[in-house]
Amino acid sequence: MPYLRLANACLAFGHVPLLDHADFQLDPGERVALIGRNGVGKSSLLAALAAGSGRGRLDDGEVWTQPGIRVGYVPQEPPFDPEATVFAAVVSGMGETSRLLAEYHAVSHQLSEGGDSEALLARMSELQHELEACGAWAYEAQAERVIARFGLDPEARVGSLSGGQKKRLALAQALAVAPEVLLLDEPTNHLDIAAIEWLENLLIESGVTLLFITHDRAFMERVCTRIVELDRGQLASFPGSFGKYQERKEAMLHEEALANARADKLLKEEEVWIRKGVEARRTRAVFRVQRLDRLRAERAARRDQMGKVQLQLDAGDKSGKLVAELEHVHKNYGQRAIVRDFSARIQRGDKIGVIGPNGAGKTTLLRLILGELQADSGVIRQGTKLEIAYFDQFRTQLDPNASLADVISPGSDYVEIGGARKHVIGYLEDFLFAPERARSPVSSLSGGERNRLLLARLFAKPANVLVLDEPTNDLDIETLELLEQLLQDYEGTIFLVSHDRTFLDNVVTQTISAEGDGIWREQVGGYAEWAEWSAARRAREEELAREQKRKDEAAKAENRQNSRSTVENGQNAAKNSGPKGDKLSWKESRELEGLPDKIAGLESEQAALSQKLEDPALYQRDPQGAQQAAERLAAIDDELLALLERWEVLEAKAGNAG
Repeated sequence: MPYLRLANACLAFGHVPLLDHADFQLDPGERVALIGRNGVGKSSLLAALAAGSGRGRLDDGEVWTQPGIRVGYVPQEPPFDPEATVFAAVVSGMGETSRLLAEYHAVSHQLSEGGDSEALLARMSELQHELEACGAWAYEAQAERVIARFGLDPEARVGSLSGGQKKRLALAQALAVAPEVLLLDEPTNHLDIAAIEWLENLLIESGVTLLFITHDRAFMERVCTRIVELDRGQLASFPGSFGKYQERKEAMLHEEALANARADKLLKEEEVWIRKGVEARRTRAVFRVQRLDRLRAERAARRDQMGKVQLQLDAGDKSGKLVAELEHVHKNYGQRAIVRDFSARIQRGDKIGVIGPNGAGKTTLLRLILGELQADSGVIRQGTKLEIAYFDQFRTQLDPNASLADVISPGSDYVEIGGARKHVIGYLEDFLFAPERARSPVSSLSGGERNRLLLARLFAKPANVLVLDEPTNDLDIETLELLEQLLQDYEGTIFLVSHDRTFLDNVVTQTISAEGDGIWREQVGGYAEWAEWSAARRAREEELAREQKRKDEAAKAENRQNSRSTVENGQNAAKNSGPKGDKLSWKESRELEGLPDKIAGLESEQAALSQKLEDPALYQRDPQGAQQAAERLAAIDDELLALLERWEVLEAKAGNAG
């Protein structure tokens, strides 16, 4: 039985049908990627499915949800109270239980900080009874688990979180109710590469049924089992990977183009025939007139595929051969090192990808390279004739109250591209903005449309250095591929900050990656080459760590053997020359008899933990479990030493008594 089903769904925005009698079904265990051009209605479809059974947000048709299943929904921009704590936000989707859990957590936190004990303890007792009555303890445990799993501080205020942390919070909120179905709208936006790969593993290993919107091709290739495309109001299903989808889609579009061409040719021939005049009302003539009416209706009803963005980029005058040179550059913010002893030489035509986790200092490094920020020490030299254009991921260059035309060409109706003048309305049409929208305010645009407008603004002026900070957010796959081709052919210098691994591989020729603690490393190739090098380096480090651990274990075993020898020597000496007198009590005798078994048990546990910690996948799969195992291994050493010392004391006492 399916989890979700969409039947004969219709939804229109103005005169444009987003869903035109569309059907869809989501079965248990599937991981389905929903793709399509910007503005075709993907988010509206996901919201309609999240609304549950009935018409909900549809104009017509029906959404059916299997009774009793739990559905988690993460919209693209989840609404949160900025004053709420992370814990309160995570449990907020649990109905009345959420209020009790949030208050119980707050009271516990106040007690731990030494609040008014009597009043707080009384309130805690009341809350415990209420929570027990509604069986809410399991929900609290689940909420605490997902908060820990996403690396969030349960006491932090939502308003203090970064974009990536808020995305983690939204995912934690959805997973806290242990859903059977998870609906995700652009889950990788604002996440760095490490977080995206972690999320991939989480979604695959959890076994949850997924329907998600994404334009991240690497994420899609790894996670999805089926692709569903929303195109001109209809949903088409493509089982398998993104690569398989591309092959089938290309063949479908080719067949559609041939069929349309045949229909247009026939229509043209029949129009010529009808204009000549029908000579007689014979049966054949009547049939041709009826067929012509049908062909006209079919052509009028046909929805052509949305046009492609027309991208042009003017590299302007060439910069000098040297763009920037850095020698032993250092930059700190307070006590934190952002850049430590970094040297590099960047030349005209280099296409550089800057890779690193959120907060690593990628923007700071770029500002140092381009001379916008002074280093604390070291030498930075900029080249000559640099004309720099910025793409800002936060779109701060866009005035929400300005019209689209004013954003592109303030005070003029024309832009100049490659030496040719073009009217601003025609230029906006190249970026798929209809002429009637040229005077609309920026605030009326969707996220993908704002990104297209920012690209249009960026490319309206010549530049020989492009700085692109997350240009791929919200762009559809077709526009991404066109942008990739444009940047590949661009003759200037590119600095690209992106978490889109496929985009990095297709554009950049070298990478600068954050290695932690202010260390940056330059390497030839794209993301795939960097990932391969990083994996090889981690493997070497893990092998060295295992080798060191084996040496440490061997040294400990030798020390234990020496301790046993010392004990045995002490026992023999005590038997041969020790004074007589003290006797073991019955309790001490029993303790002495049990010591060998205790020691053997600890040594077995020690060997099992050592073997477990040698598995490199453990640190990614269960970092908390790995830490606990390492702590237990260290504790076993202390326990063994204490037991051996106790054994020595009791054996010596027994020898004296003999």
